[in-house]
Amino acid sequence: MSEVTDEIVAAFDRLIPQLSSSNPPPSAEVLQTIADHDASTLLVAEEDGVVLGSLTLVIFPIPTGWRAWIEDVVVDGDARGKGVGEQLNRRALELAAEAGCTTVDLTSRPSREAANRLYQRIGFEARETNVYRYKIG
Repeated sequence: MSEVTDEIVAAFDRLIPQLSSSNPPPSAEVLQTIADHDASTLLVAEEDGVVLGSLTLVIFPIPTGWRAWIEDVVVDGDARGKGVGEQLNRRALELAAEAGCTTVDLTSRPSREAANRLYQRIGFEARETNVYRYKIG
């Protein structure tokens, strides 16, 4: 996605509360910043002009190569089980491969059982690692 429209903003107003209860939906300006950022690709799945889901693919260089992360995957409740999440993830994997990445990482809460099954079905493998978070402010 390169241009943020009123329809996209409205879609994120609907989708983000389904993903996170602690973060507000992004404004048009924030979405445009993400869409314009060199490291980010904001993917949206649409059907008949209705946004059904989204994810953000982030690709950036580090000393050991190119790193890819999938973040903020969300599919509208009415569209779940129809392959939307799989299509979004498979497109992100294609883009990461085209960029020269050899791995793609993501995290998912254990309570998101359907999402975790999807990731495993696509070929993601659970890693033995600790995930740490430092809160600023």
